[in-house]
Amino acid sequence: MKPTTVSTLLQWKKSGRKFASITAYDFSFARLFADEGIQVMLVGDSLGMVVQGHDSTLPVTLADIVYHTRAVRRGAPQALLLSDLPFMTYATPEQTFDNAAQLMRAGANMVKLEGGKWLAETVRQLTERAVPVCGHLGLTPQSVNIFGGYKIQGRESEAADALLADALALEAAGAQMVVLECVPVALAKRVTEALTIPTIGIGAGNVTDGQILVMHDAFGITGGHIPKFAKNFLTQTGDIRAAVRQYLAEVEDGSYPAEEHSFH
Repeated sequence: MKPTTVSTLLQWKKSGRKFASITAYDFSFARLFADEGIQVMLVGDSLGMVVQGHDSTLPVTLADIVYHTRAVRRGAPQALLLSDLPFMTYATPEQTFDNAAQLMRAGANMVKLEGGKWLAETVRQLTERAVPVCGHLGLTPQSVNIFGGYKIQGRESEAADALLADALALEAAGAQMVVLECVPVALAKRVTEALTIPTIGIGAGNVTDGQILVMHDAFGITGGHIPKFAKNFLTQTGDIRAAVRQYLAEVEDGSYPAEEHSFH
């Protein structure tokens, strides 16, 4: 299989082909996902909650992400691999450059960071230095203490307009992809149609170019609160490999996420 690249995703967007992505944290699952056809993976700071047992993503360090990026890259050498820049690792340009370089050396093809137009200059400078960037808008988990919890974003017209403006600013600065988390379907559709770069949704309906799930949600092994947008594909299939194939198929044909997984 040829490596999946940013150009691949741009071609898929232009042709209307939807794609499924998933979080991965180790060699074995990364290899399994790649074997079953997942071509885009994220080493997310979600590992702080689902792997390390914290109540938020804030305790995750850059060293954590570097470690897991190396493991996932070994398991999925041809995948397009995104890695999160954790909380407060992109507060200044110099800090951002050094930390992004560490992730790229570990095997990432792209770094992901949370925030809107205030990050435009950072995105521009990273892109100039050959670091592809994925933005993250809507519910940004690193801002949980600002939001006062994990809440749907962009429901009011003013907030929706601001999110769209943020997305356009990130694209203009050079971002090559944007994640939209927990936003109303109508807003996700507006953003996806306004951008020439791909959008990946999680709790944003089936109108985005791609979807992403935390792997633990996809297999029904998340403890405590289960997000509305999550679906346990393992209960349908009884087999992890078959569950991955089912997830991939339902994203590609638009049946997942369904109405019950979406916000309005």
